[in-house]
Amino acid sequence: MPVVSWIIVGCCLVLAVWALVLAVRNTSVTFNQLIGAGVIEVALIAQMIVAGVSLGGGHELGDPVTFWGYLITALVMMPVAAVVAFAERSRWSSVVLAVAAAVLIVMQVRVNQVWMTS
Repeated sequence: MPVVSWIIVGCCLVLAVWALVLAVRNTSVTFNQLIGAGVIEVALIAQMIVAGVSLGGGHELGDPVTFWGYLITALVMMPVAAVVAFAERSRWSSVVLAVAAAVLIVMQVRVNQVWMTS
């Protein structure tokens, strides 16, 4: 499970930096960035599947409500940010995507903490 989380962190870091560079250049989100957000979304779905299989296989969580709350929120956050970024065709679309990616990084670190404390 932690491996999937760190892959997601790496992808989010790349997307956040990429979006910040475009924001500094006063450019809106590109279609390629939205594809990157989609890749992150697929990784989040894979993470949920891996977590479900691991928990079904006997892994215990100390706080399952917090764990699943973070995963579900993360799953919803990127599509919402992508829709807002696509609708807003200014530099702020890049800022929205960068902030969403940064928040997902923090959430993934927290998911790892909850997973490891069980």
